[in-house]
Amino acid sequence: MSQIGRRIVVYGPAGSGKTYLAGRIAQFIGVPHIELDALFWMPEWVEKSLERLRNDVSTILNENTDGWVCDGNYSRVRDIILPVADTVVWLRLPFRVVFWQLIKRTVNRSWTGELLWGYNRESWRQSFLSRDSLLLYVIKNWGRYTRKIKRDLIEIAHQASVVELRSVNEIEEFLATLKPATDGAS
Repeated sequence: MSQIGRRIVVYGPAGSGKTYLAGRIAQFIGVPHIELDALFWMPEWVEKSLERLRNDVSTILNENTDGWVCDGNYSRVRDIILPVADTVVWLRLPFRVVFWQLIKRTVNRSWTGELLWGYNRESWRQSFLSRDSLLLYVIKNWGRYTRKIKRDLIEIAHQASVVELRSVNEIEEFLATLKPATDGAS
């Protein structure tokens, strides 16, 4: 069984299952799930200012001293989260798997009009016909994303153990090995 602590950050490209995995881990160890997308995006897909995002992230981490599971790839706040994390779970699934999951999720959200973070929705136009398409973003930034994570894990001082998961089976095996963190674990 794995002891992962009580402050876990989940990294992975859009569509890799970060939010799903982070939610499952948070529920299992009994700590809040912090979704960085929910902190970053304001109504009408307006981005929060860097100063406000950094302040909000610091505040929510400080308010949850008993632990948290945080998911998201916001390098602009990685230096706040990583130094206090016990474990990094890095989803490194193949591009074809992630992109297929992202397409399915995007189609579903566009079709159903699912409400995201209380006020935003994905649309067909935004998802498939816009230069701001998340699908296009993932294609363009796939390699850069991996290099940036690797660099930050080296350059940002931290004591977190890093768990790389490269398949859906590895994710399920990881979840099956978890045991709740004990009180006072760091």
